[in-house]
Amino acid sequence: MTPRRRVDRRSDSERFGERVERKAERKLRARRRAGGGIWYGLGMMGLVGWAVAVPVLLAVALGLWLDRMMGAGVSWTLGMVVLGFAVGCFNAWYWVRRESRADREEPKPEAPSAEAGGTNEEDER
Repeated sequence: MTPRRRVDRRSDSERFGERVERKAERKLRARRRAGGGIWYGLGMMGLVGWAVAVPVLLAVALGLWLDRMMGAGVSWTLGMVVLGFAVGCFNAWYWVRRESRADREEPKPEAPSAEAGGTNEEDER
């Protein structure tokens, strides 16, 4: 039995409008975020850099120690560099994915109702 595909009966313009609305909401949330802007981006780059560098440095230290203990030249060090880099890349991917998910899942602010003194489309025209 083949799985049924969900049929989206919305028009292309409706789907496009929803995508534009989601992107606009995400952009507004980013603007409202305190401490955002260039410093937030630089901080994120630093976080990703350290997320890769620390596991590599720890792996190099472990590899050097193993090479000294076993007298194996630099084979353990090279292997540990590769392992440390893989762990660091996974670590960086995890942090970036977590930040991305937090941006997408941030709750939407509720629109003010007309009764509570909010505006509606007719008032804005």
